[in-house]
Amino acid sequence: MAEQKFNYLTICCLHALSPALIVYLYVSTLTRFRKRHLTNDWTLKKEFFHVAIIFLIIGLSGFLLRGVIYTNPDNVSWHYLWAEIRNAYLAGIVFCFYLIFTKLYVNSIIDKSTGYHGVAVALGSVKQDLTAPLIFIKAHVRIDDFYFKAEDLLFAKASGNYITFTTFKDGFLRNELKRISLKQLEIQLAAYPYLLRCHRGYLLNVQRVVKLSGNSQGYLISFDRTEDKVPVSRAYLNVFDQIYKQANVAC
Repeated sequence: MAEQKFNYLTICCLHALSPALIVYLYVSTLTRFRKRHLTNDWTLKKEFFHVAIIFLIIGLSGFLLRGVIYTNPDNVSWHYLWAEIRNAYLAGIVFCFYLIFTKLYVNSIIDKSTGYHGVAVALGSVKQDLTAPLIFIKAHVRIDDFYFKAEDLLFAKASGNYITFTTFKDGFLRNELKRISLKQLEIQLAAYPYLLRCHRGYLLNVQRVVKLSGNSQGYLISFDRTEDKVPVSRAYLNVFDQIYKQANVAC
């Protein structure tokens, strides 16, 4: 029988802190890598892959911790290696389901308190200005529903089944990945004329435009606080010109 080198509380802390540290380091490293290489091709398949890798690393760390925690001479064995990896995946899956159902519950409470009635709100005839405090967006999957402030949005770029939201908030430029198609986003933002589809792969906030260049074939839009530029294709020029003029008059 394995004897413990530490008391029960210390062992619990080791088992709790090591997975948290692994998740933090892995996600931080992945985020820095994606920002450095400007990769936005995030998919659900890649998400599952990275979660599986995290569970594997946690299982391996649990296996290595056995030599620190227990005096069992059989610590280094295939039996315990399999047991730790299996337990990591089981615990991780349970924890993921807990997070999913918690988010579902919180979203349902928020929906009831705000009186949200689905996409029909965005399809109404009443046009709203960017002074609205929050905009609710219903994603493909309920757990991915989210809110954002219209005034914070610079532009949104389609990336496969995802959209990269570029926002400027509290003095920081942020790129956030959302699981929703650009078409679905456009439909839900129909009540906000300044949040305009301008290209097959882009949607922008006309009120955050600081410079435009181009001709009758298309524009290239510049924003403050970022060097990224957004194209306005020829098909959207007329609508963009109308909204852009209204925005300048309002200013």
